Amino acid sequence: MEGFQNEMKMEFSAISQNEGFARVSVGAFVAELNPTVDELADIKTAVSEAVTNCIIHGYEQKEGDIWIRCGILGNVVEISVTDTGKGIKDIALAREPLFTTKPELERSGMGFAFMEAFMDEVEVVSEPGKGTCVTMRKAIGEGQMA
Repeated sequence: MEGFQNEMKMEFSAISQNEGFARVSVGAFVAELNPTVDELADIKTAVSEAVTNCIIHGYEQKEGDIWIRCGILGNVVEISVTDTGKGIKDIALAREPLFTTKPELERSGMGFAFMEAFMDEVEVVSEPGKGTCVTMRKAIGEGQMA
């Protein structure tokens, strides 16, 4: 989506303490669309999953940064979560429910499944050794995405 009516960008350290910060920040930004409690919970959950994937899988709990960009156009919010971590070799496999590369950390393998369930659209662009960008869109209110 181009030509946002409002846009927000932020960068923060890829540490688990910042997952809550990301959820609250995106939730506050989306508040201008007057989402329902359920819509807001869906967005916060999807952001949480994307940020956690950056920390656990992208950077493997090592030092790094995460960037979030949010934009609003009409009643649609677009959220991109980006890292410059190790990237994803097989995006289709990574998006399969229950697939995880970290079973020893008791990861459920449901991150992308949750993002897809709670958002209207999810796009994943990744290159091994360069990082990953997950872009999610959701229409707020009665209208659906065109």
